[in-house]
Amino acid sequence: MEKFIVKDYLYPILMHPDYSHLFQDQFAFRPTGSTTAALIYLLHTTTELLQTHEYVHVIALDFSKVFDSVRHYSLVNKLANFTIPDYLHNWIVNNLSERLHQTKLDGTVSQTLPINASIIQGSGLGPVEYVFTASDLNPTNQPTLQIR
Repeated sequence: MEKFIVKDYLYPILMHPDYSHLFQDQFAFRPTGSTTAALIYLLHTTTELLQTHEYVHVIALDFSKVFDSVRHYSLVNKLANFTIPDYLHNWIVNNLSERLHQTKLDGTVSQTLPINASIIQGSGLGPVEYVFTASDLNPTNQPTLQIR
């Protein structure tokens, strides 16, 4: 069901002309995105810059724990800015609500605590939820080229 919701309701938002500019720097978890697309974009941009500059610095970051940092409240607020049917928005809110976590190690069970952040890895909905979360993350300063 999650994959159906993503394919029929959420992916069209990512591709919609009114919103696509918000996702143009996201290559993962999009219908037209991939690691290959990211590498091609990086190679193309670097090649263009090398035509007019002696060298180019590339800084790459790995956000391997990024799914753990998604705050449910923030995700729900961001989803409200998109054209999503109310029943679907409410279903996503409900899906994120009242989640609990408990750890068991060597027969000892921890106290059950609520989870107010992170999206479910391996779910059909989780990856696209991250894309929506990152939709308004932009640099506060535009990068400048330093020619030496």
